[in-house]
Amino acid sequence: MGPASMAPGVLEAMIKAGVNVCRINASHGDHAMHQEAIDMVRKLNEDKKLKVAVLYDLQGPKMRIGDIENNLIHLTEDETLILTIVKCIGTKEKIQIKYPLFHDDVHVGDTVLIDDGKIELQVIAKAEKEEVTAKVIHGGPLSSKKGINLPYTKISLPSLTEKDKEDLEFALKNNVEWIGLSFVRSATDISELKEIIKQNNKTTRVIAKIEKPEAVRDIDNIVKATDAIMVARGDLGVEMAMEKVPVIQKMLVSKAIAASKPVIIATQMMESMILNYRPTRAETNDVANAVFDGADALMLSAETSVGQFPVKVIESMTKIIAMVESESVIYNRHIQPVKHSKSFISDSVCYNSCVMAQQSGAKAIIAMTHSGYTAYRISSQRPDCNIFIFTDNRSILNMLSLVWGVQAFFYNKYESTDNTIKDIKFFLKEKGYLETGDMAINVFSTPLDERGMANTIKLNVIN
Repeated sequence: MGPASMAPGVLEAMIKAGVNVCRINASHGDHAMHQEAIDMVRKLNEDKKLKVAVLYDLQGPKMRIGDIENNLIHLTEDETLILTIVKCIGTKEKIQIKYPLFHDDVHVGDTVLIDDGKIELQVIAKAEKEEVTAKVIHGGPLSSKKGINLPYTKISLPSLTEKDKEDLEFALKNNVEWIGLSFVRSATDISELKEIIKQNNKTTRVIAKIEKPEAVRDIDNIVKATDAIMVARGDLGVEMAMEKVPVIQKMLVSKAIAASKPVIIATQMMESMILNYRPTRAETNDVANAVFDGADALMLSAETSVGQFPVKVIESMTKIIAMVESESVIYNRHIQPVKHSKSFISDSVCYNSCVMAQQSGAKAIIAMTHSGYTAYRISSQRPDCNIFIFTDNRSILNMLSLVWGVQAFFYNKYESTDNTIKDIKFFLKEKGYLETGDMAINVFSTPLDERGMANTIKLNVIN
């Protein structure tokens, strides 16, 4: 979200066109602006009976340069440039690096990339303190406050900066459904964030943004620790060789699905639509391939925050998704449950409900959950039918909007198993989701009132 999507009526039109989650980027704007955005989403949810989630994306240890003289200089190849941690107005001779430990962290020979790699520098000398001398390997225009990447440098910044902690406090007070943790380096970063959320007695879920080589190396532990992952291709493509990113993207999607964790593909998906009314053919293919891979969600950034066609870009992306999802190849992943695991019974029930849906041609899998786990598990199998989730836990209703294929409903009239199933079938038929004669599969736990893990499947016909 940004200025373009917060104009009156625009966000509502975007949601009608297909938006399920609204992302607020803590790197831009202030808390007053973010509060306005959150309130706008919540009001639309209340007025229109929607379940749009809010993702609050923390900035993380992102380094930037300071202000530039007249907001523009031009760096020339083979010239030298002083990089200082002391505040100054940047010139062709010296610019400020807004990271106090920059001098300590970098070494002679290290690469410094500015503005998503458009400017490339190499460290050639270090003064005793404060200043570093770099050679311009690839120059070009440079304006104020551009981001810095140090692809081969181990930085000392903590995963949660002081700014992040203030932003996190704000987000938790607003009970946002998802927190995005930027520049994750290890599973420990996720655990530390989750501990803060727990101490605040909140149920906010965590998205690990994969954009550092260290994260790729620790990906198995990160996937276990997090609630979802984001393939943040912008910084990932600068921190690592760009030709590796497509392979890494497919690997990350595969691991997330296998672990029943939602996965988001982000950055430059339809970048040309910031200014243009239609996407390029390459962007159309990029979006389609992400859906073929099995992504739960596709994320737009500048296209909808500052772009000229925020509604049109959603409509265009929705059309591409719908076309790909008309192909049977994306369905029925058949991810086997892990034997002897603590959740084997529930996992087996969810897996077999999807097998049964495929064999019977069922129109829907109807499941009951309190934690959301059953929804995650069924979704990860990518069944070729509707997934209707009923829960008495209001805090997960909007959260589940990120999860592939899931439509969630509040339900707290737990009676006998037969009466509850009958009541839910009647609700879905009355709302037009199912028709007489449709086959449906129910997944639930018995006894119902214990809110346990799924242990029962029932195949039945809507009458």
